[in-house]
Amino acid sequence: MVARVSTVAFQGIEVLGIDVQVQMSGGLVAFTVVGLPDKAVAESRERVRAALHALGLALPAKRITVNLAPADVLKEGSHFDLPIALGLLTVMGVLPDAEIARYVALGELALDGMLSPVAGVLPAAIDALARDRGLICPGPCGGEAAWAGPGLEVLAPVNLLALINHFKGTQVLTPPRPRMQEPEAPPPDLRDVKGNETAKRALEVAAAGSHNLLMIGPPGSGKSMLAARLPGLLPPLDPAEALEVSMIHSVGGLLEDGRLLRRRPFRAPHQSASLPALVGGGSRARPGEISLAHQGVLFLDELPEFPRALLEALRQPLETGRSVVSRANHHVTYPARVQLVAAMNPCRCGHLDDAALACARAPKCAADYQSKISGPLFDRIDLHIDVPAVSPADLSLPPPAEGSADVAARVALARAIQAERYAAPGHHSSGQPPGHPVRTNAEADGELLERVAAPDAAGRALLTEAAERLKLSARGYHRVMRVGRTLADLDGADGVRRRHIAEALSYRRIAPGR
Repeated sequence: MVARVSTVAFQGIEVLGIDVQVQMSGGLVAFTVVGLPDKAVAESRERVRAALHALGLALPAKRITVNLAPADVLKEGSHFDLPIALGLLTVMGVLPDAEIARYVALGELALDGMLSPVAGVLPAAIDALARDRGLICPGPCGGEAAWAGPGLEVLAPVNLLALINHFKGTQVLTPPRPRMQEPEAPPPDLRDVKGNETAKRALEVAAAGSHNLLMIGPPGSGKSMLAARLPGLLPPLDPAEALEVSMIHSVGGLLEDGRLLRRRPFRAPHQSASLPALVGGGSRARPGEISLAHQGVLFLDELPEFPRALLEALRQPLETGRSVVSRANHHVTYPARVQLVAAMNPCRCGHLDDAALACARAPKCAADYQSKISGPLFDRIDLHIDVPAVSPADLSLPPPAEGSADVAARVALARAIQAERYAAPGHHSSGQPPGHPVRTNAEADGELLERVAAPDAAGRALLTEAAERLKLSARGYHRVMRVGRTLADLDGADGVRRRHIAEALSYRRIAPGR
């Protein structure tokens, strides 16, 4: 007899159906797992053997062969424990074969038969629903699986014994309920920032259109403080975005207790982060920081201190909204539509504009320091602003009257205008893959950008003249148009006017020393 149990493997957030085939036959006593398993899958036979022993079940003295089909797909992870155990229980006659065939199963077994959480339950649940099957997963992951939809039957036992009793009718497993992340402490308020009104305005524009932002200023001028307040200006994730972002975190094993995210991610990797940690990769092609920040913010503090190769690897994901991890036998693609916010000092010592504090190598040190950022990467950033040091007079002033809530309300109105605009038929950007609609002005390009962001005659003349004088590239030209469209949305204007182009150009400056 050959028992078959359905499970899944992952390539990025793509789900591949795997057929676990278990056979017992005569011959030398052995327990073999074939079908291109990695080390974690190969070790599953010991965890399964121990878990069954904890239930009082001993494997027969036969030759046991487990085949994971298709055999040419690499099987990674510990979630194959449960389907292998179910296959063994089926071929031993403990569980009914017809009932098990209705489900997709994944989960890791402890030695005492308990089921441990595994990564990727949410995409596996969505795939099971599409295949008109139920899902069996560990109890802690049940709340995550329940988000796939009300039509999905989810069994989320805490241990293997509870699952066996459910199929035998002596115990009924309660369907899990969807769970959201617990409310967190509110993010820092913009009211804490004194002075730097230009930087606050740029932060509002960046939040309204999801534009990339680079802040240049001396140490202590408030760059990191401003970046930390950006999440408080952004609207919460809508249901579709929350599901998309949570799928990435699920594959990365980062959903705490199976709870879906409700806030936009804010990821701030350290300068010592490796290339796979930032853009994805490693032995199992995990999502990197740029994918974990999908539909949120990726904050890179002290930008020139990151390795040059690492910064150059950001260029393609920033342009396409996708991070591609290439392997010899396959390619893994993760969504990476992020808002890049970066901060840097104007030079290594940070006091380029202060003669009393600047080092003896100024201004040459500024050119050397900023040359670590390539022109193409610099060109992919929509807003470049100087953040001057805050004067003691500004620090002695009372807190500003306008806080994050006031700015967030204007941002929400601008985002609502964009959502309505891009939801109209025919407003799909050629640079977006199918099934990924444009959500913000920062994502519009090509013909769509020309339709929605074309300035009036005065604005077009100003933009053309500025592009010639500032030597703007085609990418820079279009990014000015995007920022101008966002400024018009903040004003509630139907079209992009000259004043919007003028303000957008004021943010499109070449960094000092370049």
